[in-house]
Amino acid sequence: MKFEVRYSRSFLLDLQSLEPAAYQRVYDFVFVDFMQLKRLYDLPQLRQVGAEGIFYRFAIDDYILAIEVTGQIVKFLRILPKPNI
Repeated sequence: MKFEVRYSRSFLLDLQSLEPAAYQRVYDFVFVDFMQLKRLYDLPQLRQVGAEGIFYRFAIDDYILAIEVTGQIVKFLRILPKPNI
């Protein structure tokens, strides 16, 4: 499935603030591996957020990535550290 991918300013700022190893891992996934996905539900630990049905989160290593899905448009919103539980 082909997606139109967009990136919010806050996502790009979050990406720039990551340590080099985490930056590279997230960068490779978002800009390379994501484009190879056949289905959105193949994202690791994908979970819907809220009742609207357009916001989702998934995990990459120690980070949670927030996305908005509207039709074929996927917008990366934020990169947040996983909470320590």
